Amino acid sequence: MSVSPLNLPAQAALPSRLERFFRVWRAKILLFLGLRGAAKDVFLELLERSPNDVLALNSLAYDAIQGQHPAIALGYYARVLALQANASNAHFNHAFVAEQLGLLDVAEQGFRAAIQIEEKMDRAWYGLGLVLVRKGRLDEALAALKRNTQLQPMSPFGWYQMARVHIDLQQPEAARAVIRHLKGFEPKVAAQLERETGLKVGNLV
Repeated sequence: MSVSPLNLPAQAALPSRLERFFRVWRAKILLFLGLRGAAKDVFLELLERSPNDVLALNSLAYDAIQGQHPAIALGYYARVLALQANASNAHFNHAFVAEQLGLLDVAEQGFRAAIQIEEKMDRAWYGLGLVLVRKGRLDEALAALKRNTQLQPMSPFGWYQMARVHIDLQQPEAARAVIRHLKGFEPKVAAQLERETGLKVGNLV
């Protein structure tokens, strides 16, 4: 006996895992096409069906950041953190947005938690350094930024912040050493520091 498409047996329903797969790929295609709003709607639908879907939570948090809504992003990342307390990325993302919102104690705690889980997470050391600068704990900030540059020696960001901290600590020679080092691979950043600090460092021979 034939079965009407409108009266399918229960076992013929689309499996939730397969449904999620298609929803996620639909959202990815929409994002690729630049249809961010439509992709957001897909993730909201997915989250309504599965409130603990980490991909949907992370995607909606990222969308909130792109839309300049960090407080909303923080809420989504807090939910991810509650689900993945042992994931360094969960702590980092939550701390990153907390720092943007000026929640410096929360941000420091998050970056330190990420580092405790993944000691070589260079961006967490960088984030921690920035938070400590804002909190006026410059010696600690310098130590965090040094660790960042050890892990990412060719990234200029940690070196730039280190030079600024040396200036704040009234250590011009140490700042000059950083600028001189930057001239070897990021001369534009070195020149920017020279302008900002008033320190002049000769060209490398």
